[in-house]
Amino acid sequence: MCGIVAYVGDKQAAPILIKGLKRLEYRGYDSAGIAILDKKQHIKAYKKAGKVAALEALIADNDTEGCIGIGHTRWATHGEPNDVNAHPHFGQNKTLALVHNGIIENYAAIKAQLQAKGHHFESQTDTEVLTHLIEEIYEHEKVGFDEAVRLALNQVHGAYAIVVISKNDPEMVVAARKGSPLVVGIGTNEFLLASDASPIIEYTKSVVYLNDSEMAIINNRTLSIKTIANEDKNALIQELNLQLEMIEKGGYEHFMLKEIYEQPRSVFDSMRGRIDSKTSHIHMGGLHEHQHKLMNAKRIIIVACGTSWHAGLVAEYLFEDFARIPVEVEYASEFRYRDPVIFYDDVVIAISQSGETADTLAAIELAKSKGATVLGVCNVVGSSIPRATHSGAYTHAGPEIGVASTKAFTAQVTVLAEMALWVGYKKGAISQSQLNTYLFELESIPSKIERALESNDLVKEISAKFKDAKNFLYLGRGYNFPVALEGALKLKEISYIHAEGYPAAEMKHGPIALIDAEMPVVIIATQNSQYDKVLSNVQEVKARKGIIISVVTEGDVEVRKLSDYVVEVPDTLEPFMPLVSTIPLQLLSYHIAVMRGCNVDQPRNLAKSVTVE
Repeated sequence: MCGIVAYVGDKQAAPILIKGLKRLEYRGYDSAGIAILDKKQHIKAYKKAGKVAALEALIADNDTEGCIGIGHTRWATHGEPNDVNAHPHFGQNKTLALVHNGIIENYAAIKAQLQAKGHHFESQTDTEVLTHLIEEIYEHEKVGFDEAVRLALNQVHGAYAIVVISKNDPEMVVAARKGSPLVVGIGTNEFLLASDASPIIEYTKSVVYLNDSEMAIINNRTLSIKTIANEDKNALIQELNLQLEMIEKGGYEHFMLKEIYEQPRSVFDSMRGRIDSKTSHIHMGGLHEHQHKLMNAKRIIIVACGTSWHAGLVAEYLFEDFARIPVEVEYASEFRYRDPVIFYDDVVIAISQSGETADTLAAIELAKSKGATVLGVCNVVGSSIPRATHSGAYTHAGPEIGVASTKAFTAQVTVLAEMALWVGYKKGAISQSQLNTYLFELESIPSKIERALESNDLVKEISAKFKDAKNFLYLGRGYNFPVALEGALKLKEISYIHAEGYPAAEMKHGPIALIDAEMPVVIIATQNSQYDKVLSNVQEVKARKGIIISVVTEGDVEVRKLSDYVVEVPDTLEPFMPLVSTIPLQLLSYHIAVMRGCNVDQPRNLAKSVTVE
């Protein structure tokens, strides 16, 4: 979950590293640091607890001369967030410096061995142990710098993306990955390395995505790739489909607000080239190879975490309604540690915005080992999950920088709806006329999201009344139940207000005890097959003096009469309502967080991509 960046070239490294760390700060913001290798073969390191801005202030009056450097922004795992535990870390004799994203699981045993040899450690981190191990091999086994890194990596267990520099080998930078992302940017007589492409795009669009257990060795401005088993590999150079403006705020106060307002476009992009209501066409190119398996699947298992899990819950309804295939939705973190019953004719769908979620990747490997066909739904091209799965579909939401997912959720639901429609039509579970109706309505969703966004000022007014609330309850039924869960999660993530999402009917089985005159209850009460039942739930809340904030379909009368506050959204077909009804809940969480003075884009204790267990 940390962010790493490195530069080798003719430019001064420090400004490039700082700019790169700012773009990677969404991955972790407990501390930040850089190490610069200068022409005198000195490594100068600066690191500081807190955000990148604190590091930037620290280096302002210090010597940062040098054209080779590494940087790191940390999400703490081993050791509290402080200056000492911040990266980069040095070896025993300060000959090399290293930055690391991941967890070294056997660091304690290696540390004990090194301590027996006289090594002394300054930090509490697993990373420092790896740095010492590389240096120990380098100095005592008389091997080359890159070979020392390779040999060390063969001794460690866990996940890592690392970049290492050595003052004894000033023309060489060594990087490697296993379970954590790392991309190499290839410029004109320069190289950049980073956890994702955002620090690279300003300088080059030519990149190499490292695969698991691969090393990148930059020596005398030449790139070579090999495995930690010492097998040479060809560098597969790809072109980034990314624009610099995509990772800037574009005039918005926060990335989260920008990304909320990008949803008409991101949903459209997730449909573009896949559906056409005029020709009754639906095309899912990534699924064709596995069409037979999908049509004959006895069961679909969806694995995901966080917001992606909520999208998976929507997909459960979609696949069962459209394709008539039973679906189970699993937390990847639980699925991977069970001995789940998986059959050859099961299809597993793994959902992840980043494509790097550690638990989801582990669940994928478990499912593959059982013989299941595994499909991915992912936003980041070149990430690990698309490469680990048999096939799948990208969401095309564009970069999502805000830690709390917004457009990722709606893009995932869009793609999952397309997949369910495609399978349902192929196997004859829905007719041609039904498909036409669904495609026509799906194409209207971007414009309906635009209309839902017009509620922003009203939602802001409502937010001002509840910014100091201690608790929230979110209720929904059917397709809107996952929306209730997602709304509660958003509020928790960025405002730090305790919130719970429940199926509305389950309120009577416990949560109703919480309702009093101080409890705001958000009820998603749009027109659907369960509207009358939801109306009864609203009445139950009203009878207990709860404060009712309702999300209703335009023109609603009945729920409006019972509600204290009402936000309207455009009507749509029931399966697609989550794409519209989630919008006011995103805005509600955003405005409450802003009014509480919370860091909306970088909420405490969280990181965008959970690449460790």
